[in-house]
Amino acid sequence: MTEKLQEHELGDFLHGHLKDNRYLIVLDDVWSPADWSCLAKKSSNDPDCLGSVFPDGGKGSRILLTTRYKESWDLFRRKAFLDIDVESYLPDLKELGEKMVDKCNGLPLAIVLLGSLLSKNMSHIEWKKVHDNMSAYLAKEGQIAGVMTMLNLSYIDLPSYLKPCFLHLSLFLEDYVISTRKLLLLWISEGFVLQQDRQSMKDTAEIYLNELINRNLIQVVRTSVNARVMECRVHDFIQELAIEKAKEHNFIGTNIVVDPHLFPSSSPSLFSSKSRRQSIYSDFERYASIEHYSTPYLRSLLYFNLGGICRISQLDFITKCFKVLRVQDLEGLGIENVPSIIGELIHLRYLGLRHTGLKMLPLSVGNLRNLQTLDINNLKRVPDVIWKITNMRYLYIEEQEEDDPLKIDTVQNLQILSGITFNQWIRNNSSKLTCLEKLKIEGRCELVEEVEFSNSIAKLHSSLKSLYLKASDESSIPSLAMSSCPHLCKLEIKGRMQKLTETFKFPRNLSQLTLEACRLECDPMPILEKLPNLLTLRLGAGSYLGKEMHVSADGFPRLQILQLLRFKELVWLNILKGAMPWLMQLEFDNFKTEIFGLNELLNLVEVKIPFSSLLAMILFHKIEDSFWGLTRIAGAKGGMHICRQKGLTLASSKQALEQLADFLEQCSRLNFV
Repeated sequence: MTEKLQEHELGDFLHGHLKDNRYLIVLDDVWSPADWSCLAKKSSNDPDCLGSVFPDGGKGSRILLTTRYKESWDLFRRKAFLDIDVESYLPDLKELGEKMVDKCNGLPLAIVLLGSLLSKNMSHIEWKKVHDNMSAYLAKEGQIAGVMTMLNLSYIDLPSYLKPCFLHLSLFLEDYVISTRKLLLLWISEGFVLQQDRQSMKDTAEIYLNELINRNLIQVVRTSVNARVMECRVHDFIQELAIEKAKEHNFIGTNIVVDPHLFPSSSPSLFSSKSRRQSIYSDFERYASIEHYSTPYLRSLLYFNLGGICRISQLDFITKCFKVLRVQDLEGLGIENVPSIIGELIHLRYLGLRHTGLKMLPLSVGNLRNLQTLDINNLKRVPDVIWKITNMRYLYIEEQEEDDPLKIDTVQNLQILSGITFNQWIRNNSSKLTCLEKLKIEGRCELVEEVEFSNSIAKLHSSLKSLYLKASDESSIPSLAMSSCPHLCKLEIKGRMQKLTETFKFPRNLSQLTLEACRLECDPMPILEKLPNLLTLRLGAGSYLGKEMHVSADGFPRLQILQLLRFKELVWLNILKGAMPWLMQLEFDNFKTEIFGLNELLNLVEVKIPFSSLLAMILFHKIEDSFWGLTRIAGAKGGMHICRQKGLTLASSKQALEQLADFLEQCSRLNFV
């Protein structure tokens, strides 16, 4: 009914409903006083209205306004001055900052970008230069001029090595969640990442990513338990600028082939002959039917949101038309076969075939001598030609169906090997893999001889940093001594272990440990608590079958994160005073487990628990106003993320932990699950 009303009629209607009631009205994101006047004004002769839609009937009604202007300066100050006292800087910087913030029209993205840009140089000359440039850019009319002004300035300010990485973001769909693992490998394959002494290119690419994040040009979506960025996305305004700049530099095609139902204004047939990269947002058959001979110098081809089954003949045109292709990513496209002529793409550096349903690769893949990254999963078998690709650095071949021999020890540049089976691994001379930093071994391992396997890992002593062992079925993980791998800092074991004893020698520098499905019958804490540099411990489902765990007074001297997930049998965790002195985050999902000693963990500031029921929320509100804050965890699992206030005194910290322990005890008694 209200859709048909004029503005003044709608005002009368709203006023009439509010007139005799007590109400709370929340108006979010009011940009200016003029906007408020427009919202509140009412064309009516009602003497009780006094010109306002919102009547004051003396009943205690309230109106809450949120405005971008109110928080603009605080937001800018946090980004530009990094929470340092503004008064410690020259007064003219503050004055210039206030003028520039005003020009951002209260738009948070513009303010964040402005603050990040200015934080790198606190000189008056540089701030004045940005101020003057803003004035020049703002000569353009438009409501979002403030944002686009800061975007242009942020792009201009990028160092030369970051600009190609930023332009590369133009290839992704709007609001598309990007895997950072994939993004970094694409940057490397494109040649954007510079080789640094004593640092892998992947580590350098991660530094580039974090620089773009710190400049607020990339948004973080998900981080790992140790705060590494796992997924990210790009704001639509930022992507708009990336596309504009990318086209200016012929970085991408003038037109991108898209689904006409989603983007009806796009033309599917026009490409710049200078185009170097294309991303395709349509069905594969439609793209394959288009004439492609106008783009002979295409280097990168990425597909998004594809469906259906691709016939083998449909892939032939890629090899025939794009002779200098470096990057080909077909992730998510249903493929039955890959044509053997793919071996003619001799410049190819990146081949992405993950989640395609592909079961076989042609032997001609071995001809791709410049290939650096092969990313594929669920193959029936991997052809034994990888040994020919000596430039390979990143090999992902998880979840092979068969366990045929696979020679890889000639690939001496290999840095990441993920998905090789236990039997394949021990048939190779691992001492030749002198660059291997990350290794994931999976599959059946009942026929693997323990001493032989342990020695094969020990031979990686000069390079190995991360090791993941995953046993299938009922086979047990072979025992191994890793003390000879001084650089190994991350270890994940998923599968049955005979026992965890002193003979299972962990590397001294181990900082992150995950155990799952190990089915240990003895308490692992007396062994694990002695690891001097362990920062993160994750114990997953089936890692321990007992009912009690004990941590001694000196246990876990540096542990910061503890996760106990899907422990069905554990009823008692006893933490003695002095243990885990630096524990900051605790996560568990079984309220049948009683935790003793929680009030002694003085650095504990975050707790994640599995439920967010109404009754639990009511219980929590008893402590929320004092020292703790609450965030509900989104997703299928849900839960509560409880965070403690910063800067508490020792006495307040103890009081806060006592409140937390009392809250968890009440939840346990009510048997929340």
